[in-house]
Amino acid sequence: MPIPLTKPNQQLRRDQKEATALLKWPGVDIMQVATRLSEAGLGEDARILMKIAVSLQKAESKLTGYAEEMKAGGINRSKLE
Repeated sequence: MPIPLTKPNQQLRRDQKEATALLKWPGVDIMQVATRLSEAGLGEDARILMKIAVSLQKAESKLTGYAEEMKAGGINRSKLE
């Protein structure tokens, strides 16, 4: 059973969810531009943008995981990951 979140932790979870949403849409847009560049024969530019889009998706995924941990009762780390 999840532990009730304190007000500061509730705010942290909301902030994490907001940051996750802010990362999602630029990543989608960048991926679409990269696809168009690739189709136009600008493969190197497309690859650079795809790397950026993938890094945004990875950051989004991490933040989503952190928000879920907060929902479940908090984030506890014994060492840096």
